[in-house]
Amino acid sequence: MDDIFARVWQNLGARLTGPMNLRLIIQPMVATILAIRAGLRDAREKRGAFLWTVLFNPAHRRELLRQGRKDVGKVFLLAAILDVVYQLIVHRGVYTMELLITAVTLAIVPYILLRGVISRIARVVIAARPAMKQRPVQKAALRP
Repeated sequence: MDDIFARVWQNLGARLTGPMNLRLIIQPMVATILAIRAGLRDAREKRGAFLWTVLFNPAHRRELLRQGRKDVGKVFLLAAILDVVYQLIVHRGVYTMELLITAVTLAIVPYILLRGVISRIARVVIAARPAMKQRPVQKAALRP
């Protein structure tokens, strides 16, 4: 059993410098962009933070999970497919546990972590806008 875990960690670390390592940057960026879009949508609709609502509000859980799956599902699928290709090139076989760890880390984790943060930041900015619009702007008098 220890040999399996050692191999998994060694193989996961090898992905950083192995072939197709650019996907380790691009896929989390795509997940981040999707999280920003979803977080802004949550702020406009005055929803709670994504992870908090999914964990502690069963009334909205199903809707948020469906929306999250729709947003990040294609990125997850692409991450899984690319990791299968990587494993076939490097290991000449597919290790399912490594595949799942890689796909979840590249696609789902950034989405879940950032969607709530972006939503909270956007709500603060949206709440500050009306206050900024209400203040009259005084122009400095020009002196000759």
